[in-house]
Amino acid sequence: MRQQKSKRQFKKPQVLAAGICAGLSLCLLLPACGQRQESAVTPDYVLTYAENQTKDYPTTQGAQYFADLVSKETGGKVEILVYPDAKLGDEVSTVEQCVLGGIDFTRVSLSTMTDKSAESNVLMLPFLYQDADHMWRVLDGDIGSDVMKTFDGTGITPLSWYDAGVRSFYTRTRASCLADLKGMKIRVQPSAEIPEQMVSLLGASTVKLDYSDVYSALQTGRIDGAENNWSSYEAMQHYEMAPYYLEDEHMRIPELQIMSTSTAQKLPDKYMDVIRECAKKSALHERELWTERETKAKERAVKAGCEAIPLSEEEKTKFRQAVQPLYDEYDASYGDLLARINALRYVSSTGE
Repeated sequence: MRQQKSKRQFKKPQVLAAGICAGLSLCLLLPACGQRQESAVTPDYVLTYAENQTKDYPTTQGAQYFADLVSKETGGKVEILVYPDAKLGDEVSTVEQCVLGGIDFTRVSLSTMTDKSAESNVLMLPFLYQDADHMWRVLDGDIGSDVMKTFDGTGITPLSWYDAGVRSFYTRTRASCLADLKGMKIRVQPSAEIPEQMVSLLGASTVKLDYSDVYSALQTGRIDGAENNWSSYEAMQHYEMAPYYLEDEHMRIPELQIMSTSTAQKLPDKYMDVIRECAKKSALHERELWTERETKAKERAVKAGCEAIPLSEEEKTKFRQAVQPLYDEYDASYGDLLARINALRYVSSTGE
C-alpha cells in the first residue's frame, strides 16, 4: 500500500517485481504487475488485491468491479490493483500475507479460513441450505454478520460474501442414488475435514488429492469420482473421465472477500466506509456472473456427453439422514447457530 499526501505516517514503500515469489511480507506495494489505469488524479493509496483465479473468472471479475467502484467513489484517491492467476500466491499464502499486511485484499474459500473461526465450519455442513436463496438469507443477514465478527483479532477483516456455486458428485460409472456411491473411491480436498467426514458417512472411501491431480486420477482409476460445482467440473474437463454428474447438491461453500486488518486500521474512516459499501455491491455483481457461468458450464458439459442425473427429494432425504452424525457433533457446541439457520430455511426472500 502506498501513501501520498497524507498526514498519517506509513512505512517506506517496497517494490514487488513481476514474478517474485508472493511469500514476501510487504506493507506497501507499487504497481509492478497489477492492472493500473492511467489517471490525472494522483491516488493517496495504492492497494493490492490477490486473486488465484483467471482474469475471466467470476470472482476475479468481481474483484475488478470492486476496484473500479472504489476508485470511482473516492475520486481516484484509492486505487486497488488486482493480481489474478495466483500471481501473489495461492489462497493459503495470500490469507497469511493479509494477516501480515503484505497484501491488502483477497478472496478465499471459507474452507481456507476455518482455522481462524470455528463457527465458519457450521456454514459448510452438507445439506445445510435448502437452496441458494436460503444460503443468501443466512449470509446476508444477522447470521452472516455474526460469523464475520468471529474473525476479530485474527488480522483479517471480512468484507462480503461471494458465491462459489453448489457442489455435487460426479463419477466414472453411473451413480443415481446413495447406494451407488457406497464403496466408491471419492476425491476430497487435502485439508477439508467436513467433506472428508461427509464422504465417509455416505459409505464411500476418501482419497485426498490436489485439484490439479483429479483428471489423471480419474483417468487411471485411482479414484472413482470426485465432487465439485458445474463450473469447475466443466473447466477442468473432468466430464471426459467422469461423465455422470449426480445433482445431489450436497454442499455450498461460501467465499469471503477479505481485507488486511492492518490496512483497514490505517485508512481514514471515509475510505473504509466506501470500501465496505463497494464490497457489498461487488458481491451482488459476482453472484450474477457466477449464476451465468454455472448455467453455461452445465450446458457445455452436457453437450460434450455428460449425463446430468437429478436426485429426488426422497433420495436426498437418505443423504441427509446419512450425514446426521455430523450435525449431532456440531449441535453440541453450535446448536443455537444451527437452529437460527434452519429457521430461515422456508422463509421467502421477501420475508413472507
